[in-house]
Amino acid sequence: MAFRPPPLLLLLLWVTGQAAPVAGLGLDTELQIERRFVPDECPRTVRSGDFVRYHYVGTFPDGQKFDSSYDRDSTFNVFVGKGQLIAGMDQALVGMCVNERRFVKIPPKLAYGSEGVSGVIPPDSVLHFDVLLMDIWNSEDQVQVHTYFTPPSCPRTIQVSDFVRYHYNGTFLDGTLFDSSHNRMKTYDTYVGIGWLIPGMDKGLLGMCVGEKRIITIPPFLAYGEEGDGKDIPGQASLVFDVALLDLHNPKDGISIENKVVPENCERRSQSGDFLRYHYNGTLLDGTFFDSSYSRNRTFDTYIGQGYVIAGMDEGLLGVCIGEKRRIVVPPHLGYGEEGRGNIPGSAVLVFDIHVIDFHNPSDSISITSHYKPPDCSVLSKKGDYLKYHYNASLLDGTLLDSTWNLGKTYNIVLGSGQVVLGMDMGLREMCVGEKRTVIIPPHLGYGEAGVDGEVPGSAVLVFDIELLELVAGLPEGYMFIWNGEVSPNLFEEIDKDGNGEVLLEEFSEYIHAQVASGKGKLAPGFDAEMIVKNMFTNQDRNGDGKVTAEEFKLKDQEAKHDEL
Repeated sequence: MAFRPPPLLLLLLWVTGQAAPVAGLGLDTELQIERRFVPDECPRTVRSGDFVRYHYVGTFPDGQKFDSSYDRDSTFNVFVGKGQLIAGMDQALVGMCVNERRFVKIPPKLAYGSEGVSGVIPPDSVLHFDVLLMDIWNSEDQVQVHTYFTPPSCPRTIQVSDFVRYHYNGTFLDGTLFDSSHNRMKTYDTYVGIGWLIPGMDKGLLGMCVGEKRIITIPPFLAYGEEGDGKDIPGQASLVFDVALLDLHNPKDGISIENKVVPENCERRSQSGDFLRYHYNGTLLDGTFFDSSYSRNRTFDTYIGQGYVIAGMDEGLLGVCIGEKRRIVVPPHLGYGEEGRGNIPGSAVLVFDIHVIDFHNPSDSISITSHYKPPDCSVLSKKGDYLKYHYNASLLDGTLLDSTWNLGKTYNIVLGSGQVVLGMDMGLREMCVGEKRTVIIPPHLGYGEAGVDGEVPGSAVLVFDIELLELVAGLPEGYMFIWNGEVSPNLFEEIDKDGNGEVLLEEFSEYIHAQVASGKGKLAPGFDAEMIVKNMFTNQDRNGDGKVTAEEFKLKDQEAKHDEL
């Protein structure tokens, strides 16, 4: 049955007994130390004046236990070399490493001598102690910092009042884990240097770079002191924090911009109210990826300066050129704040690497740049003209969308008939045959927000490089057929060749085509001639019976030279 000393004697033993390992020497009249386990690494050993925390089992030579710190589930904490221990233990602890285990035999003259401790330690007792050292510190210690990984780039280090996000493992000097942010899968987020942390951590974090990893060793008087934290950290415990810094900012920070690529020609820079299309990769300061427009194979499209995006991006996208690449670093108070969003943690600094594809303003019209005009450029295109032209169509970043040259055939339209987007219709006007021009079309005059599925992105500015190859003058607005001379006063009779007083579609069509062939009449170019003639006949067949009579047949009220059926 284990011997349990009364409280007073137990206290005496606490101020007395400790143990350590090195090999046995001589007789029981001398201090003997057996080092039963020595750790591979021993950065520090016990010296006189140090404070130590250790576990021990105290026994007599016959193996009978008289005391154990393990039974109390608490280390024995004491200064070495200051007379707080029996002389043999004071000597036995010197030179020990944390995690070292020593078996110590202490003769009576270095223990309780001929008097012993009444009811606990008999006179002239040899005492055996099995000692495991858990902790060492000295009142002159400071915070120790060991950096074991430094990132290649360190543009900024932690200063007082900065806000940081870091992961850590917290252990005691013997390696026992007492806490870990990794286990919670959440960074520890705090201000530095303003009293939110224990003093040693406040000091140990200063000067750290994002991506840096360091070990911070803190003596108890700069940690939780004599009382501990009341939960996991005992009193007088040295603490070791293995820290990885993920994020760093100051509440006074604005955004930072680093220009990566700026085009040589930058005719226009973005302003508040512009609509931008851009690609981006979004990461945290430590490089952790959280989003990318590239992964969706679609640009991010938005107005800027009007609150459609986070404040930092609203600011960071101002003044960009088309084709520019820049890095925008956004502090959390200009990003997603303390709450974060989705896979973006709270209080996170955001890094956006952007590539501006295009931008425009809703007030923009088309832009026309003429690169070549032939010497004779007097006949200009107008509404109703039939045009044949070649073009290359691209986005503002140069991405080719379409090309008639590649197809080997011209694109043919009637100007003003709605056969092309409004911006193209505007861009082809007042152009002469042989002219070459570039037309830039904003999306509201192009394919709008929807774009063309699989061909033209939504809200895209379009660039057309055009060469006009042929122009056939159109008819006056509202006309699909005109006479090139005087109209015969016996027009109905001329059409009604069989003289039966009725004109069928076949007769009507034959007559109109004959007039066109002889140059006396002209159909609107660019349209289906048979469809025009059929519509003309239908207009004359007022009762819809499939034939036109003299009573139904009338000329359109117009100028003498331009009568249309």
